[in-house]
Amino acid sequence: MSTDDLTVVNNAEAGRFEVRVGNDVAFAEYRRLANGILFPHTEVPQAFEGKGVGSKIVRTALDWARAEGQKVMPTCPFVAGWIQKHPEYHDLVHEHYRSILGI
Repeated sequence: MSTDDLTVVNNAEAGRFEVRVGNDVAFAEYRRLANGILFPHTEVPQAFEGKGVGSKIVRTALDWARAEGQKVMPTCPFVAGWIQKHPEYHDLVHEHYRSILGI
């Protein structure tokens, strides 16, 4: 499975970005708040782990936040760690979360 073949969908009704393969669903939850977008939880089924699925979901979600002109609040450890490793997304982090991420 290549991540190029996967489509990330913004399931706004459920408040999450998701990828479905068969019966499996990987997702990153989000909540729109007055001061930005909170990312509280990401879940990647074991079958997808280590294959870049979570990264593709997070990148898509953050690109969406940028397009929406929103700052992000990554309380999910996976999203926070991903942002730390990708400086091109550091500008999206809400000021109150920058010190937590060490950026």
